[in-house]
Amino acid sequence: MACASSLLTEDQFLCSICLDVYTKPVAIPCGHNFCIQCITDYWNTNNVCQCPVCKEQFYTRPTLKVNIFIAEMAAKFKKVQVQEKSAGSPEQQAAKSGSGDVPCDVCTGAKATALKSCLVCLMSFCTTHLEPHQIKKALKKHKLIDPVENPESRLCVEHDKPLELFCMVDEIFLCESCTETNHKSHKTVTLEQEFEARKAQLGISEAETQRKIQERQQKIHEIRHSVKTGKDDADKVMSYSMQVMNTLVHYIKKSQAELTEVIGMKQKEMEAQAEGFIKELEGEMMQLTQENKKLKQVSLNKDCFKFLESVLSLKIFPPQTKDWSDISVESDQCTVQRAVAQLEMTVVREIRMLCDPDLKKMQKHAVDITLDPDTAHPFLTVSDDRKQVKSGDRMRNLPNQPERFDHVSNVLAKEGFSSGKFYYEVQVKDKPQWDLGVASESINRKGDIRLSPKNGYWTVWLRKGNEYTANAGPGVILHLREKPQKVGVFVDYEEGQVSFYDVEARAHMYSFTGCTFTEKLFPFFSPCANDGGKNSAPLIITPVKSSG
Repeated sequence: MACASSLLTEDQFLCSICLDVYTKPVAIPCGHNFCIQCITDYWNTNNVCQCPVCKEQFYTRPTLKVNIFIAEMAAKFKKVQVQEKSAGSPEQQAAKSGSGDVPCDVCTGAKATALKSCLVCLMSFCTTHLEPHQIKKALKKHKLIDPVENPESRLCVEHDKPLELFCMVDEIFLCESCTETNHKSHKTVTLEQEFEARKAQLGISEAETQRKIQERQQKIHEIRHSVKTGKDDADKVMSYSMQVMNTLVHYIKKSQAELTEVIGMKQKEMEAQAEGFIKELEGEMMQLTQENKKLKQVSLNKDCFKFLESVLSLKIFPPQTKDWSDISVESDQCTVQRAVAQLEMTVVREIRMLCDPDLKKMQKHAVDITLDPDTAHPFLTVSDDRKQVKSGDRMRNLPNQPERFDHVSNVLAKEGFSSGKFYYEVQVKDKPQWDLGVASESINRKGDIRLSPKNGYWTVWLRKGNEYTANAGPGVILHLREKPQKVGVFVDYEEGQVSFYDVEARAHMYSFTGCTFTEKLFPFFSPCANDGGKNSAPLIITPVKSSG
C-alpha cells in the first residue's frame, strides 16, 4: 500500500493566502478553500467582499463553516509530513545507516538495526537473524564484521576474499591470497593491528594538535593581556604626562609671577641704594663747594701782605668724605637672565629627548635618496633598488676606484646637498651595530678612517647592541630611553646643524650644532661587519611618512 504522502500532494492542502496547510478550512461560494481566519482577515481589510483567487464578488458576506472532511484530510497530511521528516529522506536514511545505523537485510516490514555484517553471505543481520551464524557450525566459519552498508566493498576484487590485512609498504587493504602474490615480500598486519596503531598515532597527533591549540590560545590571551596592559599603561602615562605638564605650566606661570615680583623688588632696592649714594655724594659735594669758595676768595687777593695774612688766618678743616673708588651700583638681572636661558635649554632638551614636537616640521624637508654602489666597500651588497645595504662574509671582486671605501664597510648616497635643509630615514631594526650620518665630499675613503667632524664626518653609531655614541671627537655617550628601530637624519646646511631622531618615539637623539659646511654633504651609511650572521640585517632607506 502506497504511503499517504505519495497519494496526496502538498499543493492540495495549501491555503493560497498563508501558503501553509489548512487550519480550519472553509469553502466560499465560488468553490475555493481557505483557512477561516485567513479569509476573514482578508475580507476585513478590503472594501470589496471577493475571492482572492478568482476575484468573484459577493454582495453579501457568505456565512463560513469549517469543512470537516477537508479539515480531517489536512490533519492527516500534517501527521504524515511530521513522520516523514522524523524518518528523513532516502539520502538521509542512507547516510544514517552508513554512520553505523545499518538496517537488517532479512527483516520484513520495519527494519531492525543490524548487529553484524557477513562477508560470506554479503548481508547484514539484526540480533534475531544473526543467531544462525552463532549456532550453526557451518555458519560460524563465516567472517563477521561490524555492520556496513555495502559488505561487497570489503571483499578483494581480484580474489573475492575478505580484506582482512593491511600492507605496510603500499598502504592498501589485502586478502590472504594477496600476501602470496604481489605483496609476498611486503610486511603486512591485520586490520585490527593497523587500526590500533593508526588510532594511537592519531591520538598522539590529536594530543599534539590540542597542545598547540592551547599554546596559541594562551599566546592570544597573553597578547590580548599585553595589549590591554599596554593600553592601560599608555592611559596612565598619558594622564600622568598631562598632569605633569599642567603642573609644570602652572608652576612656570606661578614662578614667572614670583620672578617678576622679585626682579621688581631688586630693581627698587637698587634704585633706593642709588638714591642714597646720590644724596650722600651731593652732601659731600656741597661741603667741598663751600670750602672751595673760601679758598677761591683768598686766592683772588693780589696784595702779597694781605694774601699771606689771610692764608695764615685761614683754618682749613677738610670735610669728612668717603673713598668712592670701589663703590658702585650693579644689577644682577643678567645673572637671572642667564639662569632663565639655561633653564629653557634644559627643559627643551629634556622634552625633545622625550618627544620632539619639531620632528614633524623637519619631516617636511624629506628627500628621496639612493645608495651609490660605486662608493660601497667590497664587503657590502647594495640592493637593485639602491635602498638597502648589508654586509657579507666575503669580499667581492670590484675595481678600486677613487670614490670607493677600501678599508671600512662604508657607503655614501648618490645624492649630495650644498644648501638648504634635507631629511631622510633609515631602518636599523635587528642590528647590533651601525653608523649613520653625513660626510663631506672630500673625505678620505682609503685606509683606516676616524669618524669626527674635523675629518668631515657628522655621525652617530651603535655598538654591542645598546651603546649609542655621537662621534663628536671626543665621543658623546647617548642615554636613550628606547632602542630606535628607525633613525631620522636632519641637516640644515646654512645653520650648520645635523640632528638625529628616533622616528617611532619622535625623540631627539643628538645634534651637532655650530658646524661650518663649505662643500657638498652626502648621507653616510655603514651596516658594519656581518659578524657571522649576527649583524646580517640590512640598513634600509625608507619612505618618510610624516605624522603631521
